[in-house]
Amino acid sequence: MADAKTDRRVRRTKTLLLQGLMQLMESKDVKDISVKELADLADINRGTFYLHYSDVYDMLSQIEDELFAEFHEIIDRTLKPDPAAHAPRVTLLEVFSFLERHRMVARAMIGPHGDLAFLNRMKNLVKERLDSILAASRAATDGSYLEAFAVSGCIGVIEAWLAQPDPPSPEAMADICGRILERGFRAD
Repeated sequence: MADAKTDRRVRRTKTLLLQGLMQLMESKDVKDISVKELADLADINRGTFYLHYSDVYDMLSQIEDELFAEFHEIIDRTLKPDPAAHAPRVTLLEVFSFLERHRMVARAMIGPHGDLAFLNRMKNLVKERLDSILAASRAATDGSYLEAFAVSGCIGVIEAWLAQPDPPSPEAMADICGRILERGFRAD
């Protein structure tokens, strides 16, 4: 029984710290955020912070690793190397649903004070998977351009979507991006 209570307190503390870090990242770079400032905002003791993280960078790294693991699983499950088995709208819906579940974190990470390394990590994973899909199709001759267009275009759409106070649903965004990508990948 005590373990469940401890786990709940740890989860609550980490949630408060996460909310505080994301709030601070809306207006400043990570390098400018101190443990004291974050702990004060989360209304916890600095010692409590250090029970979980060694510094703000360690906290950000752990958050990113958790998100990336979930994102990686989505890409593995939905972006199949066989072009015939690939359904772009399924992948897009999963990605937009993932971003909706983690909107606060995604908005801060992809925003102007976010972590470019995290964004590049996500882009590289998608690019690797698209390489295998495009290599198997006749679009392979234009593959690197299509890949750059698809990944950068989707990131731009995601940034615009995350910035909206009342954004369309993940389903609507998957349809929008799916239509755009299908036009770009169509061989005329």
